[in-house]
Parts: sequence; C-alpha cells; structure tokens
Amino acid sequence: MLRAAWRFVVGLAVCFSLLFAAVTFTPVLGLWTHALTAPWSEKSGGTLVVLAGDATSDHLLGLTSYWRAVYTVFEWRRGAYQSIVFSGGEGIPEAMRDFVVAQGVPAASIALDTSSLTTRDSAQNAGALVRNSPRPWILITSDYHSRRAWMVFQKAGVNVEASPAPDAGKRINSLEARWPVFLDLTRETVKYAWYRLRGWI
Repeated sequence: MLRAAWRFVVGLAVCFSLLFAAVTFTPVLGLWTHALTAPWSEKSGGTLVVLAGDATSDHLLGLTSYWRAVYTVFEWRRGAYQSIVFSGGEGIPEAMRDFVVAQGVPAASIALDTSSLTTRDSAQNAGALVRNSPRPWILITSDYHSRRAWMVFQKAGVNVEASPAPDAGKRINSLEARWPVFLDLTRETVKYAWYRLRGWI
C-alpha cells in the first residue's frame, strides 16, 4: 500500500516536473498560441469589431481588454476605418470606448453592444450592428481567442476578417507570465472544444 502510494507521488512529481519544464523553457506555448490564432488578414478600412475581455470589479479595463483597446487604436491609425463596434458585457465596452476616444478616435464613429456575455452572443448581437456598417469587417480580439471568435462569427453569417492582437504571443516572452498564459490557453482550448461540440463553430 505504501509502495503504491509512493509510486503515485513519484509519478506525479515527474509529470509536474515535465510540465514545468515544457511551459517554462520550451516553445510549446508559442506553438499552442499559433494553433488558436485565426488566419491574419491584410485588409483594412471599413469597420472594426472589437471583443471585450476582462474587467476589474468597478468596470475598469482588465489586461486583455486593455491590450485589445490598444491594438484597436493602432489599427484605427493604420487603416482608413469608418466605424468601430465594441462588444461585451455592460461596462467593459464603455471603458474601451473611453480609452480609444482619449487616444483620438472620434466618439461618433463608435457603436456599443453591451448585452453580450459570450463570444457566441457577440457574433449574434454585434453581428446585427455590423451588417449595415462599411466593409470589410475586421475582428480584433486576443490572438489565442481569435480562431474561435472568427469561426463563431463565420458560423453566424458575419464574414469578418481577423486581425488578432498579439496578447499571449507577447506575454510568453516573460518567464513570469508564461504560467498565466498556460492557464489562458488551457481555458480557451476547453471553450473551443465545447463550441465545437455544440456546433457553434
């Protein structure tokens, strides 16, 4: 009995050591991020569709929402866009709007979807707002979230092009951030599998 328990503990320690080495010192996170990233589009102009990420308890921008907002500003300045749609739960799209307006994006060009709590909600609700907006429709979200989001929009009949924000792709350059990235990729992979199972992608 004790011998079996010891073997289990040793096996668990070996597995954890291998996982630790893979996450911390190998390119596996970069390859994993790449697998979850949508095909990059070179198109610009038209309408940006930006998906909200996390937020603090008082509706300030969390890390993923912040970087998506930052890359929205970059993309707006790069291309001759006419409008932006921010989509997500109440409070976050407003905070993202306020951030990009402070960076010089005209407030009159921005529409909000504040009722979407999931990526599928955004495809339906933001998709309805986008249909009458100028094309092409360019989707911005975190790199590791972009393939699922792009596929959900396509499934909903909203033919967006993807412009993934290099979120996980940049964070893995820091050793301290690699484990949070590992958790983000794990959660996203589970969500991808669930969406596939439900036929939403």
